[in-house]
Amino acid sequence: METIKTLSEDLTERIDRALDSIRPYLETDGGDVKLVEITEDMTVKLELLGACGSCPMSTMTLKAGVEEAIKKAVPEIKHVDAINITLPDDPNAKLPDNMQ
Repeated sequence: METIKTLSEDLTERIDRALDSIRPYLETDGGDVKLVEITEDMTVKLELLGACGSCPMSTMTLKAGVEEAIKKAVPEIKHVDAINITLPDDPNAKLPDNMQ
């Protein structure tokens, strides 16, 4: 019988593998992502790191790249949220150097 801890560890490992599959693309633009939490309602909370944390394209990256990779690898995940998403109209948003 699997314990809640074992199930949580399995989910974490599968999510980490999904993140590892897209991490090279994030790193190309000076960014990265870190798993912060998996909630009881199957929401993954992430922290966008490096250039991803201040990029106005972070919403698109999160939805079209990160969320898609996670949900494909771990279909039981319902939502993927970033705890520090930068909105496109944020005056402090900055594109990575290679995108300017």
